[in-house]
Amino acid sequence: MAGASEQSSPDGAAVGPVPGGSSADQPPGTSESPDAAANGPAAAEPAGGAEPDADRGTVPADDGPTVRLSADDGPTVPLPGDDETVPIPAPEPPERVGPVSAVRRLLPRLTAANAMIGVLLALLGFTLAVQLRTNSTDASLETTRQEDLVRILSDLDAQEERVRQDIAALEESQRQLNSGAEGRQAALDEATRRADELGILAGTLPARGPGLTVSFMPVSKPIAASRVLDAVQELRGAGAEAMQISGGDGATVRIIASTYFLDADGGISVSGRRLTGPYMISVIGDPKTMQTALNIPGGVVASVSGDGGNVAIQEREVVDVTALSPPKDLQHARPVS
Repeated sequence: MAGASEQSSPDGAAVGPVPGGSSADQPPGTSESPDAAANGPAAAEPAGGAEPDADRGTVPADDGPTVRLSADDGPTVPLPGDDETVPIPAPEPPERVGPVSAVRRLLPRLTAANAMIGVLLALLGFTLAVQLRTNSTDASLETTRQEDLVRILSDLDAQEERVRQDIAALEESQRQLNSGAEGRQAALDEATRRADELGILAGTLPARGPGLTVSFMPVSKPIAASRVLDAVQELRGAGAEAMQISGGDGATVRIIASTYFLDADGGISVSGRRLTGPYMISVIGDPKTMQTALNIPGGVVASVSGDGGNVAIQEREVVDVTALSPPKDLQHARPVS
């Protein structure tokens, strides 16, 4: 009808006309109901048909019970025969897996086997570190020049070759001594050779062969006896076979195992015999090996130069050691048969 609007209740009942419309629009013989008059404007509903009540949160349904929605307690379901509703609990949000939990799941669990493997790996690392430190280069050779290292290596090769030759000679002597017919003559020859070697070492026989001459010349102060002794020790270590020392006055002394050196007024004393500078040592042996031994860093040449002296080394094809040492009668030592 024109000029009038009706509102339906939830159960489909019609409500009277909305106040505010003109009386001329109303059909004759109609009047407002007592309930509408009593409720007044508050009972009026907006035009436009049946709409859900937004404030009450109900949704009309054609058939069946009504479901009420509550913004505070979540959805509710009416109980049969009762107006009370039971709130439906909202579903719990899924558990979030943080980065720490993910890392813990990826890490292996600590077990006795894993602990044992870790201990073994630690021991292996320690062993490797000790092995590398043990196999490191000698600190004394780290500061040596490359030329000196090459000479030292060459000297070691030469010494190895000499030792091999000595072994071969001894094996040949053993073979000859073990042979039947040549046994006596071989034994005699071997005894003669050994006597000659012992005579050279003892200083009772002269010797000749390739070697060096080492001269000590004082500059700012006299040459100390300890420096000459150091040179003799270095030469012995390098394979010297026979040595003698001469002084500036022409005196010569054979150097053997029992020779000693002392400082004396204006010179040095060699086994009780006084010598004056400059001094010269004549030595028989491998020239290159002995020269390398004297020229090593911090060796004889460097020490004498630091004390204010000079050392001159000359390589010779033939060196004569003619000074002899008188034989000594042994008082106590006897050979073992």
